[in-house]
Amino acid sequence: MSTIKRRPGRRPGSADTRGEILAAARKVFAEKGFDKATVRGIAREAQVDPALVHHYFSTKEGMFAAAMQLPFSPDLVYSVVLDGPREELGRRLVTMMLTVTSEPETREPLVALIRSAMTHEQARTMFREFITNAMLYRVADRLGIPHLRVEAAFAQMFGVLMARYVLRLEPMASAGREELVELLAPTIQRYLTT
Repeated sequence: MSTIKRRPGRRPGSADTRGEILAAARKVFAEKGFDKATVRGIAREAQVDPALVHHYFSTKEGMFAAAMQLPFSPDLVYSVVLDGPREELGRRLVTMMLTVTSEPETREPLVALIRSAMTHEQARTMFREFITNAMLYRVADRLGIPHLRVEAAFAQMFGVLMARYVLRLEPMASAGREELVELLAPTIQRYLTT
């Protein structure tokens, strides 16, 4: 009796392999959380080879960002944070967050995830694990910044996004982007300066 070998890559009969991988990723992230989900487990759920998952999404972090429809990937955050003078770090970070959230198509998925995290324990766990382990702590370690400081900077920006887009507090909600950058950048810079 001969054994049929499965070829790596796309399984037969499916035109939307990327979409099926994303659906599998959403399911696995929801069941296991960000930290315990693995590329192998997601590939198994999607019935594809793990190499194909890496082909579409180079990292687990990138797959999470795509699956949760986040308007930014960790790679974008790293490049913004790490490329440029350290004394302008706060300005770059605030500008990036306000730019990314200025358009409805990029803001709405993030606001939906924030709302879900506020009311659903599983969503809160996934969001927390992703933000801390996949983004904040990696940036902090790369820059030699204590985790508490980078969490404080994140908390400041999180509060601004909540006030601006969820609660729609005035005048925060209608303030111009540049006005907010001027107001917030020095505070964020102070958190990130050791």
